[in-house]
Amino acid sequence: MKSALSFLMAAKRCEIAGLRQLALTSELVNAVARLVHALQRERGLSNLYLASQGQRWAVERREQVEHSLVLQAEVLACFEQMDTEAAQSGHRARLFGRIAYALQGLGALPRLRERVQTQTWDAARATAAYIRLVNALLAVVFEAADSAWDPGISRHLVALFNFMQGKEFAGQERATGSALFAAGRAHADGQQRLLHLIDSQERCLQVFSDFASDPLQQVWQMAQRPDILASLERLRRILGTAPDGAALDAGTSQTWFDACTRRIDAMKTVEDALAAELLALCGQRVRAAELDLAAFERLQISVAGATTDTPPQDEDFFEDDAGKAPPLPVTLAQPGQPYGPQVERSILELVRDQAQRLQHMGDELDTVRASLNERKTIERAKGLLMAHRHLSEDAAHKTMRQMAMNQNRRLIEVAEAVLSMAEVLPERPL
Repeated sequence: MKSALSFLMAAKRCEIAGLRQLALTSELVNAVARLVHALQRERGLSNLYLASQGQRWAVERREQVEHSLVLQAEVLACFEQMDTEAAQSGHRARLFGRIAYALQGLGALPRLRERVQTQTWDAARATAAYIRLVNALLAVVFEAADSAWDPGISRHLVALFNFMQGKEFAGQERATGSALFAAGRAHADGQQRLLHLIDSQERCLQVFSDFASDPLQQVWQMAQRPDILASLERLRRILGTAPDGAALDAGTSQTWFDACTRRIDAMKTVEDALAAELLALCGQRVRAAELDLAAFERLQISVAGATTDTPPQDEDFFEDDAGKAPPLPVTLAQPGQPYGPQVERSILELVRDQAQRLQHMGDELDTVRASLNERKTIERAKGLLMAHRHLSEDAAHKTMRQMAMNQNRRLIEVAEAVLSMAEVLPERPL
């Protein structure tokens, strides 16, 4: 008959296997982060290339495409390492679905680059295509965070996802501002889009700050030095305050692009630090679990080699923990020692500790995932408004924010209220 210790060991082996899979997932997330950064720069250079009618930025763009291809190969290699056959992969269905969609986008990327190269598409259409691809890759990171079952690793993934999303909004801001300056004229829609992107950045970076460690907070503060932000803030004011249709200095597009790039590159240092901390944590978790398993195995040897008629002290199961001595370390049980209350007590304490640890992990994981669940709810509500009121994404988000301010409610509460009305909304016209 299998003992409690046998099942504890089986649980620990499952935990180690899961942690190793999480480590591979974290490596994938880091590779995706590097590729996204490269595609963001490729997108910006493509905008400048198209805005100049192919007269400038051709060499820089071509070099960036080559760099992106190297990083894309790294992501594809990580995809290959994912275990898609194991029975326990069922809870990762959404992650695998997101990977499948991202692979479709990467497969279409050569055609997008060709359309940029031949100037078949304008800057707006090319930008939208790059955004769609980057969002597909970010969705992989989101699902990785949502499927992580270790609270510490999940916290790091949530922080990394939100930071990457904030950096993507910064990249879209760079592209939007570049197009405005390159066009030489202010445009109300573009200016509104710029304000939405700045606000979206702040929301994502606030969530990052809520989940990031103290060392990462310090790295982030360094990335926001005045010498990095001053020029960008000045140019933001120029774009934000210019009357609709007012003339803009087209030559400033280069200055804007450089200012945004300095900030995004500074953000990349934070992203790299996040990635390094995540991988280190995965390694620590695996090593700790392996040490626990080794201790269990030593205890099992002790139990197997014991000879005694002392009955197991199962009645201790019903005793209150209050006032009891601390649990005995499992290393006290050595092979050849008589099997008695000391060893049995060690196993009982291990079982109790495991149950308490799982409960704590579940509670902490619920807290971490609350941020992801809020994001899902807000995105669903925004999509509902876009569909039934024929709004753009920016307009839908602005509408929800205005409702939240008018009603003095949180954005998530407004989103939940919008979704509660889904069944009574009229059908969309075909």
